Amino acid sequence: MQLLKQYFPDLTDIQLQQFELLETLYKDWNLKINVVSRKDIDELYLRHVLHSLGIAKVTSFLPDSKVLDVGTGGGFPGIPLAILYPETQFHLVDSIAKKLKVVNEVVEGLGLTNVKTTHDRVENIDDQFDFIVSRAVAVMPTFVHWVKGKIAKEQKHELKNGILYLKGGDLTEELETYRTATIYNLSDYYREDFFDTKKVVHLPLKFRG
Repeated sequence: MQLLKQYFPDLTDIQLQQFELLETLYKDWNLKINVVSRKDIDELYLRHVLHSLGIAKVTSFLPDSKVLDVGTGGGFPGIPLAILYPETQFHLVDSIAKKLKVVNEVVEGLGLTNVKTTHDRVENIDDQFDFIVSRAVAVMPTFVHWVKGKIAKEQKHELKNGILYLKGGDLTEELETYRTATIYNLSDYYREDFFDTKKVVHLPLKFRG
């Protein structure tokens, strides 16, 4: 929690309470349904919460904007972002039902009203979003194919509508064909060694009606 307060000093009392409760809820549910590795659960704020909020270092989501979290797993990056942006609508999607059970319980436990979940493949989601977020669920060409046609036409943010992808390592080859992609190194925002190779990739996508 100290790390969180250090990097996000403007959190409200409610947000601080929700972020504190996050650990209790995940530790409790992780004993029943394993969605976070044992090593990671002990470093939940570093490896999951702060990592998820790396996206917030790149852009701030505006009220009434819509964000899709693809392959949310245990609820990352969607749940931490939903706490940080209570007026933004988040849609968390995963094809594995037991993971979404944990997500739903955590969302309910935190009292989040801006989160919707769907147990399905993302290709079957019939909606459009300002941004699509995810944590390295597939290589970029595959991911772009999955989310085709799901970007909203209207631009509300300075950053162009598209994908915000949390990735690690050398992305040169993977992003070779995406000339408009911008890579943000999380080590520019966070001092911990864990973030040395971690990045946020922004890939603008055009609206397809």
